[in-house]
Amino acid sequence: MISRRAMLAGMTALPAVAACSSQQTTSYSSSGSSNYPAVPGLDAVIDISHNVRVSDFNLVRRSNILGVIHKATEGGDWVDPSYAPRRRQAEAAGLLWGSYHFGTRQYSGEQQAASFLAATQPGPKTLMALDLEPNEGNPRNTMRLAQAEAFVLAVQRATGRLPIVYTHPKWANGVRYGRANMTLDKPVTSSSIVSRCDLWLADYREQPEVPAAWADRGWRLWQYVADERESDAAYGTQSRAVKGLDFCDRNLFAGDAAGLTRFWTSRG
Repeated sequence: MISRRAMLAGMTALPAVAACSSQQTTSYSSSGSSNYPAVPGLDAVIDISHNVRVSDFNLVRRSNILGVIHKATEGGDWVDPSYAPRRRQAEAAGLLWGSYHFGTRQYSGEQQAASFLAATQPGPKTLMALDLEPNEGNPRNTMRLAQAEAFVLAVQRATGRLPIVYTHPKWANGVRYGRANMTLDKPVTSSSIVSRCDLWLADYREQPEVPAAWADRGWRLWQYVADERESDAAYGTQSRAVKGLDFCDRNLFAGDAAGLTRFWTSRG
């Protein structure tokens, strides 16, 4: 995921384009010519934002998707305009609903958490996530670790639950990463409240790396491919695109369908 607020101009909140093929939500391990990652997991979670065109969440659900995580806010002053209407549609289609906040440096962690909670109005079944990564579009406006910690603490105090944290292993470990060759100001360590959050790992290699702060726990969600479209399948591999929308990011869950529902609703 990247900061995408600048992409809103000229787009409607809920345009309609459908494409793509379905995926199974069974556990698997890839090998040989398959383009699936070589790690077992439940391939049933996608994440999207306003720049993804959605035609029908019922088609998304019938594509064996169980959960959707949608961008809700960025910084302390921007709300994704498609978040609220899509939440109603997705939940009506029987999908688990999640929200994520793209962290920035411009506002304090507490202010960003307040904006996020006001926009999302999370219920007991709403998964909450903090997107902690470099702001490629404006590197100086990248969230610092102390702000991430303040965000997590504020969400926990307000809801009684910890958000999950989306990050790349290099970024979390304080290693230079991304097009801007940046580093987080401090690596996430086991003493940080951020490390108490379940890990939503972003790593597009067959065997993902777990950041040091989560070495003893591993990932719960793994974003193994981004912006997947029907046209991305190549050399006889199976498409990972999803019906009802034009593209999406795909995520594995470390468990089964029953475990996914528990994970979605019961973190403390």
